[in-house]
Amino acid sequence: MTLFELTGFQRDLLYVIAGEGRPSGQQIKDRIEADTGAEVTHGRLYPNLDTLVNNDYVEKGQIDRRTNYYTLSDKGRDAIQSRRQWEDSYLPDDL
Repeated sequence: MTLFELTGFQRDLLYVIAGEGRPSGQQIKDRIEADTGAEVTHGRLYPNLDTLVNNDYVEKGQIDRRTNYYTLSDKGRDAIQSRRQWEDSYLPDDL
């Protein structure tokens, strides 16, 4: 799977994880809801986080028996950088 095959929501998850360090799923959910004003259900959040983990964009660890944290892998960091370069190549300099 390449970054271009990820959904917009999955890409947003990568950016939130990058900005938050090692957030829990609940912290990611809260941040996206605060930023967008849209409700994010557990049924949407966790399958998408699992997809990112399974495709090596994100690493998952345990805070305690009930709480996981998420952090970008090297592949995730590289993917964000590549995406930003690709986006910048289409934007005029005066934007």
